Amino acid sequence: MAQEARCVWQARALLGEGPLWSPRQDAVYFVDIRGSRILRHGLSDGAQAGWELDDAACWLVESADGDGFIAGLRSRRVVRLRLEPGQVVVGGEIARIEPDMPGNRLNDGKVDRDGRLWVGSMDDAEEGPAGSFYRIDHDGSVTRVDQGYTVANGPALSPDGRTIYHTDSAARTVYAFDIGADGGLSGKRVHIRFTEADGYPDGMTCDAEGGLWIAHWDGARVSRFRPDGTLDRAIALPVSRVTSCVFAGPDLDRMFITTAAHGRDGELLAGALFECDPGVRGLPPCGFGPATR
Repeated sequence: MAQEARCVWQARALLGEGPLWSPRQDAVYFVDIRGSRILRHGLSDGAQAGWELDDAACWLVESADGDGFIAGLRSRRVVRLRLEPGQVVVGGEIARIEPDMPGNRLNDGKVDRDGRLWVGSMDDAEEGPAGSFYRIDHDGSVTRVDQGYTVANGPALSPDGRTIYHTDSAARTVYAFDIGADGGLSGKRVHIRFTEADGYPDGMTCDAEGGLWIAHWDGARVSRFRPDGTLDRAIALPVSRVTSCVFAGPDLDRMFITTAAHGRDGELLAGALFECDPGVRGLPPCGFGPATR
């Protein structure tokens, strides 16, 4: 782990997660789930901003039509929202997930190149496998595609859009699935299994060569795994709770990494946003809705 990431913003996020590169805004957005905040770091001007929410956002993606964002809330609602100076404007509800499971919350979500949302839920107490994996189509319909997760994490999509990776962090296991033309999943298999020394697999993203980058919660690094699941290289961080990563910039050749300060009072940079040079390009972000392609 010769290469190290550098701090670009000590945001003091209690649970920084879900980094999103917005080409429209020339900025990286991420959420602080425990702090009930959405945070923004501008790439060109370095300007930083934050918004507080009553119902914490667990992830954020852009709308394909350019009209703001889609957010998954702690209350398991998926809503439209806009970030305006000094306020968050919550719009219409797109979907409601697990309305009969108040002990669960949403945890991570990504959009595929067909504009569909893939979302995980988890046991908020992290005590049992009450979480599931869902697909949300353009019309807001929700389909459970897998279940039995204690802490659902990821997901990430391969460059050809035919494979999706999803994690149960508590089980230290990353799974791979084949995606059918209709959005159905098949062929679930163990892709990567972490050891205790690795920490726990957290947020993930794929690069343009098919490499899978995984944040190590309690592992102080981000690792790149080749498409066959073997370890390629790792980037060290000066904090232990590394939560997720995203490619950003006009050439998608910069990587930003989120971290968590919760439970790590002795780590001066815990909860900061970091940047590193990944040495490979990422995939362009997709927006939710039919206008993605």
